[in-house]
Amino acid sequence: MLFIKSKISLLQSMTAALALLAATAAYGEIYKHVDAQGRVTYSNVPIKGATKLNLEPLTTVPAPRAKTSAPSPAGFPKVDNETQKKRDDTRRKILEEELAAEEKLLADAAKGQSREEIDLHEKNVSALRKELANLK
Repeated sequence: MLFIKSKISLLQSMTAALALLAATAAYGEIYKHVDAQGRVTYSNVPIKGATKLNLEPLTTVPAPRAKTSAPSPAGFPKVDNETQKKRDDTRRKILEEELAAEEKLLADAAKGQSREEIDLHEKNVSALRKELANLK
């Protein structure tokens, strides 16, 4: 029984020590103390007979920046701004027309259709509104 308790105690001490070592940068100084029974204690508070550990600071590497856009392949067709604006306007108009039609279908469905039919139209209206909100 004593053997099991000492194993658990040792495991808890090691876990605490690792947690303290991992937090070195946040807490500053770390002290190591070995008692008469050989138990090791790590702490950020000085203990009588403890030795201060001089740990190297952790090296950090910033994550690489994500590419904002991939270059177009050679020969890829380009569209001028005016043409793209016309296309965007046409897309917006189509989505607004679809939204109006879907809202009318939802209103009609609310007058006597099944709950399943109403749910379908509500989802369509929600999706169309979201798509319109995502336009530039």
